[in-house]
Amino acid sequence: MSISREQDLVPFRNRVKEAAVKIGMGIVNQTKLITAASELVRNMFRYAGGGEVLIEVVSKGRESGVRLTFTDKGPGIADLSLAMQDGYSTGKSLGLGLPGAKRLVNEFDLKSTVGQGTTVTILKWKNG
Repeated sequence: MSISREQDLVPFRNRVKEAAVKIGMGIVNQTKLITAASELVRNMFRYAGGGEVLIEVVSKGRESGVRLTFTDKGPGIADLSLAMQDGYSTGKSLGLGLPGAKRLVNEFDLKSTVGQGTTVTILKWKNG
């Protein structure tokens, strides 16, 4: 799903919710997933002017989950460890985005190259 303008955020959240409902994810885990996804998509929009999000339903054994991959061609993140600290922000915000999103999901992977862009992959298991 392409995110290129502010109006894309609501349909994006709806698609994430549809994927979570499809696998029978409970409302608490849906809320955690949608909150993390909303924060990451806002970051992608704010810092990179948009990008792409891949929404996937995945399974491992009998467990199912929703994996979201956010990819942008923005400026990248120079110091990943600093960016993952609570309170750190380059955008005059509270600095809870990346570490906050990580706390809400079961798996979190961040890759970034300065001048080329950033990819964040999150996974929330149905019962996790």
